[in-house]
Formats: sequence, C-alpha cells, structure tokens
Amino acid sequence: MTPAARLAAAIDLLAALEAEPRRPADAIANDFFRVRRYIGGGDRRAISDRTWGVVRQRLRLDWWLAQIGARPTPRMLVAADLLLREGLDVSAVLRAFPGGQYAPVPLNAAEERLLRALAAFRTRSEGVAGLKHPAMPEGVRLDLPDWVLPGFRDRFGDRLAEEAAAMEEPAPLDLRVNLLKGTRDQAAAALAAEGIETEPTRFSPWGLRLPGRRPVTGTRAFMEGLVEVQDEGSQLIALLTDARPGMRVADLCAGAGGKTLAMAAAMRNRGRITACDVSAPRLEGAVRRLRRAGVDNAERHLFQPGDRWAKRRAGQFDRVLVDAPCTGTGTWRRNPDARIRTGPQDLVELSAKQSEILATGAELVRPGGRLVYATCSLLPEEDEAQVRAFLDRHPAFVPLPLPVVWAEAGGEGPPPAEGEFLVTSPARHGTDGFFAAILQRNP
Repeated sequence: MTPAARLAAAIDLLAALEAEPRRPADAIANDFFRVRRYIGGGDRRAISDRTWGVVRQRLRLDWWLAQIGARPTPRMLVAADLLLREGLDVSAVLRAFPGGQYAPVPLNAAEERLLRALAAFRTRSEGVAGLKHPAMPEGVRLDLPDWVLPGFRDRFGDRLAEEAAAMEEPAPLDLRVNLLKGTRDQAAAALAAEGIETEPTRFSPWGLRLPGRRPVTGTRAFMEGLVEVQDEGSQLIALLTDARPGMRVADLCAGAGGKTLAMAAAMRNRGRITACDVSAPRLEGAVRRLRRAGVDNAERHLFQPGDRWAKRRAGQFDRVLVDAPCTGTGTWRRNPDARIRTGPQDLVELSAKQSEILATGAELVRPGGRLVYATCSLLPEEDEAQVRAFLDRHPAFVPLPLPVVWAEAGGEGPPPAEGEFLVTSPARHGTDGFFAAILQRNP
C-alpha cells in the first residue's frame, strides 16, 4: 500500500471507531482488518500505529481543534495529528490528501481553512511544540478525563504527572510460563531458540518480558501451551490467590480464562477449579486456552438469570477470585480508547456490580477460606472503598496483610506494595494498574 492508502485506511478505521463509541476499539479493529484481508502485515501495523496514535492523543487533539472551532472528524483529527504531533507544515499535510484511487479525498476549502487556522494558532503560541499547550486544563495536559482526576490525585498525590506520563507509553509484552509444561528457564530457552529473547519479570516468578513487541502467537512455545500472553500485574493477582493442589477454587469473572489458567497451573492439575462468567463466547475462548495449556482440572459455568449455582455451592470453596468488572483505568496504556469511551456513569454502574459479585463470592467461601477481590482499576472508589464497604457488611471476613500472603505464595523478592492491599501502577512497577485485597473468612 502507498502512504496515502495507509492514511485513507486509518481514517476509515477512525470512522469505524466513531460509529460504535461504546465498543472496545480492539474488537472494532479486528473486524476492520478481517474484512480487508488484502492488507498485509506491514501495512496493518502502519495503519494501526497511525490510528492508535490519534486515539492516544484524542483529548489533546480535541482541545486543539476546539480552539479554532473545528469538529473532531476523523479527517480533521488525522490532519491535526500530522501538523501538531508529526510537525508537518500545511503544504505537506495537504499533499498527504492527494485524492485518487485508494487515497484520501483532498481537504475541501473549509477543511483547508481550518488547517491553516490551526497552524496559525500554533505559531502564535510561542515556544509550543507537539501537542501540549500551557493553556490546556490539567486533565487534557495529563491526558486524563476530568472525572478520574479526584480519584487519581487520591491514589498518586505528587506522583500524578509521572503516572499519567507512564500511562501514555505503550505497554510491554509479558508472558506467563505454564508450569504444567515447563519451568521459566525452559520457556526462555525455547523462545530464544526461535529468535525471541526475554528477561525474567521483576515480581512474578512465572513471568517473562520481551524487550520489544514481537509476534509470539506463532511460536512453538505458544502453540504448545508453554507460554501465555499475560501482563505481569495480572499474574500477581493469580499468584496472590495462592491456589494449591487439591483445593476447590472458583474464578467468578473468568472472562477468557487468563487467571484461571495461571491458578490451574499452580494447582498442578490437582483439585478443582471452576471458571464462571456471564458471557458464553468468553468462556468458549477459555476452554480453547485451557485445552492448549494441558489443564484437565477445570470446569466452566455460565451465569444466567435466576441461576442457583452459587446457592447450591455455598461454603464449598477454599479460594474464590472476584476479578471484578471495572472501569479499567489501570489498563489505559493498553486500551487508550477507554479514556474517551468510559465515563462517570460507568463508575456508578460498575461499583454496584462489584458489590453484588463480592456478596456472591462471599457465600461460596468455606470457613477459613479466602476471597480475593481484584480490579484493573486505579480508582479508590472501585478498590479500597469497595473493600471497606464489603467488610462493614460482612464481619466474618478480615483482610490479610499483603506481605504475609506474598511470602506464602512465593512472590519474587519483597512485595510490590506495603500494607494490606496490592496496588501496582505503570510508573512504579512497570505493569498495568491492578488492585487486590485478600480477605479470609473466620474459621
């Protein structure tokens, strides 16, 4: 594909994202490329890089366009991105829209007028380079929506700017070694034999990190189930569950089974683990992954309206993991579209769901067993506040200090955080943002 054709495809992909603002961008992109199989791997990466570059900077690009009264259409967003982030002059931007087959239609008179106004505004803003501007509100400058600022200030204090900057960086690629198939050293050697160098993760005893983004799903190590793609922070949630051989374990929000896989491997295929979810397609995906990993001690349960599964199994599980649905603010470097796709109403609705699922999980835990509550959110409302409210309603549960559980579960070195709860963040730990609380039911 020519550079102009790639630009046109990026504009089309942005338009597809605009058409379904509540749907995750990666799912839309997968569908977009699936029906355009003629787009090769290199072109796909170039189109994706252009698109995600705009998505990552959407708050700032919207601010710039608002200064000249322009609507943030996909074409204007791309033109503004070329001008401001890449530093092209107006003539070069105009040449990027040449018209013709497979190329973007030339900017019309109104679009060109807005582009020149944007360039003039940038010129008047002495000393401004790139997308940041001193007149930007704090949230736009930090690339954070206003509704998360109070919670992020509570979480990070004077480290807010540092953490916000880390959330703008691309996430690394982490792998979890499947202990049912081999050790971490064996997995590293197998990947190295296929030309992929890795290094051990800092905290997870199961993890390997790739210094750069490399395709791993086509490697023999992946296809044979020796490794799975999983962020180190997510691995730590499974580790802190401390699922052991012979236990009965329930994963109430299993999704595609990432943490189920990790816990099953730690159990060495002994005992029983139940992967639960409200989505049949997600559970089907989990089944395929479990099969590839060689897990044979897992079963699945699809929650449906009126379901009495939890009532019938009250008090039967040694470990119950509630990896609760949340705003996902800890994963924004990986899912930048969520910054503009998620809003304060989502926080209200999800907080109610979290409370409900926690109550269900509590019923399943046997006396002396543990309930692990986790999110991939960094907002205290979904984390500490949710746990405190749960403990007020369920006095039979007490929080276990993180250092104690960390030592029991075999974490690498000192625990990532102090106090009762696990909190990881991109700047401090190099992982996605995760929260976890380990709550033990009184014997």
